[in-house]
Amino acid sequence: MRPRVAVIDDWQRVARASADWTALEARAEVLFLHDAFADEDAAAAALASFDIVMSMRERTPFPASLIARLPRLRMLSVTGARNRSVDVAALAARGIVVTRTEAGEDGSATAELALALMLAAARHVAAGDAAIRAGGFQAGILPGFTLRGRTLGLIGLGRLGTMMAGYGRALGMTLLAWSPNLTAARADAAGATLVPKDALLSASDVVSLHMVLAPGTVGLLGARELGLMRPGAILVNTSRGALVEETALLAALAAGRIVAALDVYDREPLPADHPLRRLPGTVLTPHLGYCVQENYAVFHRQAIENVLAFLDGAPIRPLAA
Repeated sequence: MRPRVAVIDDWQRVARASADWTALEARAEVLFLHDAFADEDAAAAALASFDIVMSMRERTPFPASLIARLPRLRMLSVTGARNRSVDVAALAARGIVVTRTEAGEDGSATAELALALMLAAARHVAAGDAAIRAGGFQAGILPGFTLRGRTLGLIGLGRLGTMMAGYGRALGMTLLAWSPNLTAARADAAGATLVPKDALLSASDVVSLHMVLAPGTVGLLGARELGLMRPGAILVNTSRGALVEETALLAALAAGRIVAALDVYDREPLPADHPLRRLPGTVLTPHLGYCVQENYAVFHRQAIENVLAFLDGAPIRPLAA
């Protein structure tokens, strides 16, 4: 019997066009699943009959509880160099092979989206687009503000934060930066000034998050931190939703204190009845940071290579625990 392969998380329906599936389809039954699973029960029901699952980034988590409900699973392919939503130890205990791919492009896709969100929020691009489509024009659209001469605060100055710093310099913005291990020399090399987190929040017109989600960064910005931000300041988050306490963010938006330009959320896809969909002062994109042709081409091509190598009995690109 040919192995059954599930290509899941294909929310944009781009997987088939992103790579050549001919070699894999000659050796396995390959099914493309486009819709997000409503919950773990739905994921278990949909995947129980598959030998191999090919996932996309962290869209579908694989905790031990789900892994235990997939009796036929022999291999899980994840994309990117790391995946914090996969219980690698639980998979290893079952003898299930887990592989990864390279990261794709250099992070420019996410950094560029952060720039786009900042510009869209500063100039009310989403509101203007909605007005035009509704038959209106300028009525009801508040004036925006120029970014030149304003202050951009970068929380996290790694690869993506440094790219965002370059965009800020090009726009003529003053740059502030903070992260737990950031040094003044590293900040200076990016054209930024290292300041304490509270000082960054209170002095910035735009705060852009570029931190990895980890136990120590969950809820990095809560009610106290958001309360330090300037009235009307923009919060850009293209990293992870859980970096910001959702209840505090919703309260700040409901009060009209800040503007939020978001690509990431605590739960994805964002539920249809989520209050963020109704609150003013937001620019929202559906986690598009890494969703570019260049990344998908690498992800799917290498994932196919990984599955073929597994079928040959010589797995490649193991995911580290």
